[in-house]
Amino acid sequence: MTPEIRFAELSSTTMAALLADDLTTPRAESGVELGELFVDDRAKWLWNYRLKQLDTQPEAADWIARAVLAEPAEPADGPPDEAGPGEVVVGYAGFHGPPDEAGMVEVGYTVDPQYRRRGYAKAILAALIDRAAAEPAVRVVRATISPDNVASLATIASFGFTQNGDQWDEEDGLELIFERPA
Repeated sequence: MTPEIRFAELSSTTMAALLADDLTTPRAESGVELGELFVDDRAKWLWNYRLKQLDTQPEAADWIARAVLAEPAEPADGPPDEAGPGEVVVGYAGFHGPPDEAGMVEVGYTVDPQYRRRGYAKAILAALIDRAAAEPAVRVVRATISPDNVASLATIASFGFTQNGDQWDEEDGLELIFERPA
């Protein structure tokens, strides 16, 4: 069973606070309990990048930087989380920006390691694809994945993506390019 998820926007104020290792301000502003995943080095790189993007492309705000919330799911190897009832933040997701001139959007998502292997990545990807499909300007959804990232390759396998090349990313190295119609 695929878990139900929802997205909570992360504003520029939230991203700036996360860059400063401040979890209190973002929790108050977003209304969700953001955890350590949001202030690790990889996340900080992303928040810094997205803040610069918003300076030059404010219309990107509706497409980028969302916390992913879900009801706790039972782990693949044991009983449900001890956190009790209510939503938990299982990661963050969004697009790299609004549709480009060709109508392409690229997905990006991270699932907190403590919530992996429970179907959240597939739920996130499905929700992102649905969001893209709801926008008339979007014609293509792209995912770029390291050839060594077996979990992400498996995640996209059932969503109709086709590999159509590769690229070198300065942050992530070699990436395979997958696309599918919106």
